[in-house]
Amino acid sequence: MGTLIEGSSLRGGWMRRAVWGGALALLLTPLVAMQFTDEVQWTGADFAVFGAMLLIACSLYELAAWLARDNAYMVAAGLAVGAGFLTVWANLAVGILGSENNPVNDWFFAVPLLALVAAAAVRFRPKGLAWAMRLVAAAQLALAIWLALAGHGHVWVFTAVMCAAWLGSAELFSRARQR
Repeated sequence: MGTLIEGSSLRGGWMRRAVWGGALALLLTPLVAMQFTDEVQWTGADFAVFGAMLLIACSLYELAAWLARDNAYMVAAGLAVGAGFLTVWANLAVGILGSENNPVNDWFFAVPLLALVAAAAVRFRPKGLAWAMRLVAAAQLALAIWLALAGHGHVWVFTAVMCAAWLGSAELFSRARQR
């Protein structure tokens, strides 16, 4: 990862094309799959919601590219946006705990929302973002503990992966602050 952080800029044209092109490819994948299998059955609403999610994620990339002074900030932002995106996507698609219709799953939307609110509160500055991402990791862990103690189920693997992403993001924002 050191090469990625210290190498060519992740804010420029090639990365911008990769981010937006990747989002378009993700959006078109279910459409293509629907031509070959009945297992994928998306409605217009499904495409609209997924398109909105991708637009938000790509717009956050653009914001990070505008604010970043180095690649550490870009990778940190990518980890944070990716963690939030995957949380929302998994929760809407299949649910994190049980099915997507389980009302307990609504709590998982609070974690990426907290990340976004905390990032805005610290005005997207690296030092504040490092602390904000640590707070989000703590909230993710607290949610898993609360769900387990309340008898709703265990989400330890999901929690570990998401906490690793939030804490990795925090570490990289700390590095960005030091440069």
